[in-house]
Amino acid sequence: MNDTQKQVVQWFPGHMAKTRRLIKESLSMVDAVTELLDARVPFSSRNPELDEMTGKKPRIVLLNKCDVADEKATQQWINYFNSNGAHAIAVDCRSGKGLQNYRPLVQKVLADKIRSNEEKGMVGKPLRVMVVGIPNTGKSSFINRMAGSNRAKVADKPGVTKHNQWFNIGGGIELLDTPGVLWPKFDDPKVGDRLSFIGSVKDEVVDVELMAVRLIEVLAKDYTSMLIERYKLGSIDGLEDYEILELIGRKRGMLISGGEIDTERAANTLLDEYRGGKLGRITLERP
Repeated sequence: MNDTQKQVVQWFPGHMAKTRRLIKESLSMVDAVTELLDARVPFSSRNPELDEMTGKKPRIVLLNKCDVADEKATQQWINYFNSNGAHAIAVDCRSGKGLQNYRPLVQKVLADKIRSNEEKGMVGKPLRVMVVGIPNTGKSSFINRMAGSNRAKVADKPGVTKHNQWFNIGGGIELLDTPGVLWPKFDDPKVGDRLSFIGSVKDEVVDVELMAVRLIEVLAKDYTSMLIERYKLGSIDGLEDYEILELIGRKRGMLISGGEIDTERAANTLLDEYRGGKLGRITLERP
């Protein structure tokens, strides 16, 4: 186990305990919770403790980065969340795709709350929604898009949001940027792998070649034609995953002295091109 892994093991529980406390303290101020997930890995990009943390508050799930995810799989995930009591939509926070559906969805989900406010003579009382998500799921990009400014600090660094920040997004809705940062739970090693594939775990702390081989394992099984087409591989029948990585390096002319294949460069290329959507629309998990 290297220092980075040891460090994660040591500080994760305390960090989560603080976040859990802050979220619970803020829950009384909100009417609903919006959770951002990465549409390519909806299971791995959520924190399983959130259900328990948010109690019975209505939940809206945004499957972000839907433009690089498999459309059929995204629809399966929307059906899955909808049938499990949440309200899910596909969005892309960078381009704004799908976000026009967000305000009407909040108003629909909180129709009873609106009615109750009106009966109490509080017409136009803002609907308040807490926004949660693990790092790199696009929480700040979402808030910036909805608030129409860069008032939420966008960064890939965990813990950028230090205290409660409210954003008025129109339509009588206010968003609360999460106090504290949620983390995924790495009980299942595959969760760590998938978050590495999409770049949520920094490449410096993982073995890039190992990650690329594990990604090839998934792609060769579920997205064979996309993999073959992108790297002009011909048939990959009977090839081991590492041999496919070598073949990618050979096809791209990634050779080092003595005609040896630079598999590290091939690995970096594969991961970069997968993350950039250059292989096509790929989802790594099904409900």
